[in-house]
Amino acid sequence: MGFRVLPYLSVLSVIVASCSSDESSSLPQQPEIFLFEDGFETENLMLDELFPSDGSRWTNFQHTNPSSNINEVSILNTPVSEGENSIRFFSYASDTQLSKIDIEKNGLQIAAGDRLRIEADFFIVGTGSIENLLILDVECCSCWDPTVGDNLGAENQCPGVRLLMSGTNDYLSIERGKIGGPTLQQTNFSFPRNQWVNVVWEMTLSDEDDGVNQLTIDGVEVINTTGMNLPNAEVFREIFAEQDIEFTLQQPVFYERVQIGATANPTADNVELYVDDVSIQIEKVDL
Repeated sequence: MGFRVLPYLSVLSVIVASCSSDESSSLPQQPEIFLFEDGFETENLMLDELFPSDGSRWTNFQHTNPSSNINEVSILNTPVSEGENSIRFFSYASDTQLSKIDIEKNGLQIAAGDRLRIEADFFIVGTGSIENLLILDVECCSCWDPTVGDNLGAENQCPGVRLLMSGTNDYLSIERGKIGGPTLQQTNFSFPRNQWVNVVWEMTLSDEDDGVNQLTIDGVEVINTTGMNLPNAEVFREIFAEQDIEFTLQQPVFYERVQIGATANPTADNVELYVDDVSIQIEKVDL
């Protein structure tokens, strides 16, 4: 796979969504099915090729270093799960600064009722503990209340759901802390190491308990349950009220970015991982 962005059945409009109160609460027009695929194929292993000016591939990468080291990202030709290249992330252990190194696809519009399917191959090097490592995030930055700003830290300004290594080490699970929900935990399938592992994360989005959450690892379904997977205005209002903060979730609520890599490495060790053959599919559903 090289890279593809395929809008089916209608044309994808490039629109900047505003969250101001005087604008329409309806979402911009979108294709009924949106498919983005990338296998990180480049000429001469050039990282810059992933960020063309037309936005057809990736948007940017997140690079938050610990205080004493600089995290690394590069395109390499080994190991690969398909094609000729993969992307490598090396995240040093966090210290006073939370360590992150990942690649982002922004400009998405994934709202309540939509079906989201993300698939990627991961290769995590080593056998040390990777408990609490985050490798895939789906986030909504535009829904944050601008009057609250970063008073609670920039880390909290993009609510969403994430894939987290948990259960004392490497049981990949669905983390919902940033939207006020508990982790959807599994402890039956330990994440394989030093080999390519296929991960498929599927959700039907809802800010109520009827959201669908499915996680499959190397063909084994490890999570299939219902639960909230989109920020809920009342939940946020109640959580912030406990801190005497008035919080208004901005409307319309939709996820606009996907991050993949070492999206946060709070572990005690350095983490080296490779990613290949990524696809993001959004199916719009009439409510």
